[in-house]
Amino acid sequence: MLWKFSKKFQFAADKIIPDSFVFCIILTLIVFALGLVLTDTGILDMVLHWYSGLWTMIAFAFQMSFMVVCCGAAAKAPQIEKLLTKLAKLPKSREIAMVILLVFGFASSLINWAFSLILTPILAMKLSRHVKGLHFPLMIAAGYSTMILGQCWCPVASVYALIASKGHFMEEAIGVITQSTSVYNPVNTVLFFILAGVTVLLGVLTKPSDDEVVVYEGGGNDLTATTVEAENTEITLADRMNNSRFLMIILGIAGFVYIVHSFATKGFIPSLNFNFVIFLFLTLNTFLYNTPQKFVAAFRDSMKPATQVMMQFPFYGGIMGMMSGSGLTLILADALVQVATVKTLPFFAYLSSSIINLFVPSQGGQWIVQGPILVKAAQAMNADLPLIINAFVYGDEATNLIQPLYVIPALSLVGMKLKHVWGFMAFIWFAWFIVTSIGLLTLPAILM
Repeated sequence: MLWKFSKKFQFAADKIIPDSFVFCIILTLIVFALGLVLTDTGILDMVLHWYSGLWTMIAFAFQMSFMVVCCGAAAKAPQIEKLLTKLAKLPKSREIAMVILLVFGFASSLINWAFSLILTPILAMKLSRHVKGLHFPLMIAAGYSTMILGQCWCPVASVYALIASKGHFMEEAIGVITQSTSVYNPVNTVLFFILAGVTVLLGVLTKPSDDEVVVYEGGGNDLTATTVEAENTEITLADRMNNSRFLMIILGIAGFVYIVHSFATKGFIPSLNFNFVIFLFLTLNTFLYNTPQKFVAAFRDSMKPATQVMMQFPFYGGIMGMMSGSGLTLILADALVQVATVKTLPFFAYLSSSIINLFVPSQGGQWIVQGPILVKAAQAMNADLPLIINAFVYGDEATNLIQPLYVIPALSLVGMKLKHVWGFMAFIWFAWFIVTSIGLLTLPAILM
């Protein structure tokens, strides 16, 4: 039954969902038109807002791309590849294999979302080779969903890390809210595990017939990063330096010293900002690839999944620029919040965040433009602020299953197009929407 239902979403994907970059262009045109119709902004001003927004995401685009490269290189290291191969050989049935994939996805997402984004599809490829009956597009969609959902209970998710930092832009309005309050409160914790259970059940129970199963058909050696073999010629001084383990050890030790110093002086969670997480994986790679040649080759092999991120993020920055510059963000968010009550405000915060995330696919950027509205509404109604923030995060993360920006690296890694997996992503989102809506309307009365 679930398989037949999921196929209805996939049919829509086959017919109407274009490649991810075309999807980005269509969203740009939609926002441009909405800005003209719903605000007083003229055509020239919308173009100017679009242009200005393009460059606001350049630094973030590089950070995201470099994180994908660093995490991708680490995930494809021979040492980790061997561990994944052993893990993939454990299950003997389709159901157990899917459970292992999804639990692994949740666990790795709590470490780092980009690491999970790369590592989970690699495990999916290996499981697909060893276990019969696994529908590979469904595995990729379900594995991607674990990365998304993990951010709702992850202490280093953008908003949770931001509001826990002294000096954040809304400190005067809400103070500093630590993760013990914002992340690990009862409602957020219970809702997260309910959604995790629902996701696992969907993955296990959504089963195609044998003739509809799509398996992964990649080559047997396409996962491991390229190794560099020395040619059988005279070894020069340059060759010795290119293959020097000593140089990589020095880099690795320096990185390790800084990591320990940061944890000792700042604490574990306060250290985990975006750049520091990238640095963790950069340092790890100095040990996984212990010569300069191997290190560079591994990063070169991991560049391809990052190209779509580097190319498309500026265009989403343009969308953000039009949304915020024209005032469209405020109009859309305000319209939804205005109809809320104290009990329904979490649901409307979730709904408004879901809609705006389709056009502003950056949790931090979205919080900058939407956060003040939600905080003002929560304070005016004397609503529970951490719960409103949780609802915002769930909305932001859930519609990443419809908004394809963050799945691009995973699709590039496995050689698939958006239309192959979008239907299953939308199917999972639909289930999440129902469960999350009920949870936000009922759990606060039970647990608070």
